[in-house]
Amino acid sequence: MLSVSEPCLGQDEKDALAEVIDSGWITMGERVRKFEQAFATLHGAEDCVALSSCTAALHLILLGLGVGPGDEVLVPAMTFAATANSVLYVGAKPVFVDIESADVPLMSIDDAAAKVTARTKAMIIVHFAGYLADKEKWQAFAAERGLLLIEDAAHASGLAEAGTIGVAAAFSFYGNKNMTTAEGGAVIARDPGLLDRVRQARGHGLTSGTFQRHGNSMPSYDVTMLGYNYRMDELRAAIGLVQLKKLMDWNDRRRELTALYRGYLAERAQHVVVPFSAPRKTACHIMPVVLPHDSARPDVITALRNAGVQTTIHYPPTHLFSYYREKFPGIELRETEDFARRELTLPLHPKMREEHVDHVTRALADAL
Repeated sequence: MLSVSEPCLGQDEKDALAEVIDSGWITMGERVRKFEQAFATLHGAEDCVALSSCTAALHLILLGLGVGPGDEVLVPAMTFAATANSVLYVGAKPVFVDIESADVPLMSIDDAAAKVTARTKAMIIVHFAGYLADKEKWQAFAAERGLLLIEDAAHASGLAEAGTIGVAAAFSFYGNKNMTTAEGGAVIARDPGLLDRVRQARGHGLTSGTFQRHGNSMPSYDVTMLGYNYRMDELRAAIGLVQLKKLMDWNDRRRELTALYRGYLAERAQHVVVPFSAPRKTACHIMPVVLPHDSARPDVITALRNAGVQTTIHYPPTHLFSYYREKFPGIELRETEDFARRELTLPLHPKMREEHVDHVTRALADAL
């Protein structure tokens, strides 16, 4: 079965894990700090904070910016549920915004403008599939309305522009991402004060961590805020340091494979929409396609599986999940719902070869 995604892991990662185990220090320490510095440098940032997940990153960004009860945050529904969940974690209200179209499944600036109220304090733009949202447009939108602009960059690790649009950006290193630490995430922010608040909040609000106290003759600490257990450990950081060295080459390979997909699909399945037809900065995290209106997606999925091709869906719209339907009933997002009904994600990862793309596109054309 050709998988939708597959992590690239090998002897380098095994050696890095063995070094951590042999060192005797496996919780947050020197490797986490080295990983933070390396990830920040790769994205042209001064610094970053490594965390246990991208969800934790979004949560602590909102918390550190003072978003809370009574505030509203604009979010797309075409994203993983964690984007909206993080807004609820701080007691604020997520306001779901439609996407532009099947070709540009990014948050619509027009629908966002229609949903701004006196209570709107922030917005979270998502670089869906690794394709960068429009920097100048969203920065102008936020500045005109005095809103905090946050990036959900879970799909965009290694894309230099990710983290340069908003006041802060959240990244993911989950197992299916362009680089992985198994579980993990990071925050990039321009404001050192915000990074400091995120850094302290990730470790229970303590004024010093275990590693700092280990090397200090005074092992005391204080708790000056309500914190969380959102730390990254040395094992994950060690994997991350290895993965970072390969990330840019992997992203280049993803772009090559995506270009092959576009070429083959244009020849063999002209009625299939391949989003982002216009050039746009991208990390090519996933390979979404939009099936014709008259196709039966379950049958297409079955046919592809019988041909040895796994597929999935990115994403069931957040506002249609049972929890959100009950909490915020009556929401209708026409473009998002149409896209979600017809979207299908095809395999895309650096281990793939051209013959794999050829096979997948032929199987899709046959299924249709």
